[in-house]
Amino acid sequence: MSSGLKFRKALKENSPLIIPGAINAYSAILAEKSGHQALYLSGGGVAAASYGIPDLGITSLEDVLIDVKRITNASSLPLLVDIDTGWGGAFNISRTIKEMIQAGAAAVHIEDQVSQKRCGHRPNKSLVSPAEMEDSIKAAVDGRTDENFFIMARTDSFANEGMSGAIERAQSYIENGADGIFLEAVSSLDDYKTLKESISAPVLANITEFGKTPLFTKDELSSVGVDMMLFPLSAFRAMSQIAEKVYISLAKDGTQESLLDIMQTREELYERLNYHEYENKLDELFSKNTN
Repeated sequence: MSSGLKFRKALKENSPLIIPGAINAYSAILAEKSGHQALYLSGGGVAAASYGIPDLGITSLEDVLIDVKRITNASSLPLLVDIDTGWGGAFNISRTIKEMIQAGAAAVHIEDQVSQKRCGHRPNKSLVSPAEMEDSIKAAVDGRTDENFFIMARTDSFANEGMSGAIERAQSYIENGADGIFLEAVSSLDDYKTLKESISAPVLANITEFGKTPLFTKDELSSVGVDMMLFPLSAFRAMSQIAEKVYISLAKDGTQESLLDIMQTREELYERLNYHEYENKLDELFSKNTN
């Protein structure tokens, strides 16, 4: 089964499908062992965690592909990837899709901001015209080498054009080949309900912390027909807060003893990584070599 088909299967079997963000391979392993059925790689997460820069369209296709490959090599879960605006014109976007499929991704979302994009929950966002975004979607669809690869259109138009403008864009994006719609920075359940009733495609809700969208629950989103529930950087924010606490404590106290209760143990790490299976394999190989 292709990664794209895995994603579509998980989407069909869950209402909504919870998609947690994973910033690296080990995060992906933890999410999979926790029972999740899909993963997400955030562009902002790649920028912050892998390169130490803000989410302002600075990273490249190759930067993101490195993390895609690491995650898909470590986890069997279908991966949804943030590809920003696609990294260029029509041929570049088609190449992006081909490279994502080759790297093992199951789905992407491409957005309608200008190439010098901003975080979706920040002010002063600028959008390309609907026609330009339609061309981007066509190019993405043309680059698909797996018919089940899921191509989602993200629109940041809610902040600039209101719900009516967002619906018009969403409808045109679907007509031009988008498999789903990601409406960014939505502020109410009624808005999601209106969008869902206006289009014939799956809808994703981005439940990111400290942004424009309230922290709606799974049951609340299910009640208005939302199909996917995204938690792009929840685990990363928690990891970062704990890591900073550790660094400060080490600098201040010169010991980690008071922090042991918030740490994963060595044995827990070994269990998550199947460490002992690797050791046993080494013992088996060395035993054969000595006979």
